[in-house]
Amino acid sequence: MNDESDQLPLFPERAYLRKIVPEANQWRFYALTAIPTLFGEWAVMREWGRIGSPGTVRTDLHADEGEAITALAEIAHKKQRRGYRAVSQAE
Repeated sequence: MNDESDQLPLFPERAYLRKIVPEANQWRFYALTAIPTLFGEWAVMREWGRIGSPGTVRTDLHADEGEAITALAEIAHKKQRRGYRAVSQAE
């Protein structure tokens, strides 16, 4: 668990998480990205689902970059408490 891949940066603009529990047939991913919109707001895009399948997408709007990054970090932290682990998307 001391592996660097289990850690997210202090102010992440993106995170890719996985939860793999073969004995429970769980092969899940959760991707988060903070991006600016065309109207000066910031959005946190979430995509989640079963690894290898198209995921569900949800976009939440935020007033500024700081608020969006805080929301992204909170979501990622909650997912990690539920067994998801941060990985590079290439893995």
